[in-house]
Amino acid sequence: MDRINDSAMLVGRFAAEPELSHTGRDGEYYRFPLDVERLSGTVDRVNVLIKGELCKSLGLTEGENVRVRGEMRSFNNRSGVGAKLVIYVLARELERYPGEPENEIFLSGTIVKQPIYRRTPMGREICDLMLAVQRRYNRSDYLPVIVWGARAREAADWKVGDRVELSGRLQMRNYIKNENGIETEKTAYEISASEISLME
Repeated sequence: MDRINDSAMLVGRFAAEPELSHTGRDGEYYRFPLDVERLSGTVDRVNVLIKGELCKSLGLTEGENVRVRGEMRSFNNRSGVGAKLVIYVLARELERYPGEPENEIFLSGTIVKQPIYRRTPMGREICDLMLAVQRRYNRSDYLPVIVWGARAREAADWKVGDRVELSGRLQMRNYIKNENGIETEKTAYEISASEISLME
């Protein structure tokens, strides 16, 4: 696997008009959902963040197929509304693209929580990892990763501080959370690793 710190490439449907997210030092940023279909037919609705001028220059309309190249990002949502850890793709390039759906993530990072090995209700082996992926200005993004099968058993023995590299896909997962007796549907985002290994 080529060593790439953080790379995301997605092809999917432009699912809704962009909305203003925030204004930074280098201008306005907009967010929009991108629907990326899996081979199974399941659709992952991925959050994309993009600079205003790049988004406006294309004049995209809902339903068009596009390709996004960028990087994974995360931030802690302290508003109390929605997910606590928000995962999205920061788009560096955006273009119309009539090709088949794609969802490719390449990361290298450091394990920051002890891996959690478990079995699903269907008996599949799974291991949960939390990676810190370093970027410029001494900042890091914290990204949840899931590993399956024999690789899950291997990952269960890894330690906090180990560095790993992986390829996989960004996916969404709906679940029910019980809060004070009230059941609420939530959505979590995670990277499902197809290849993963310790770095030397």
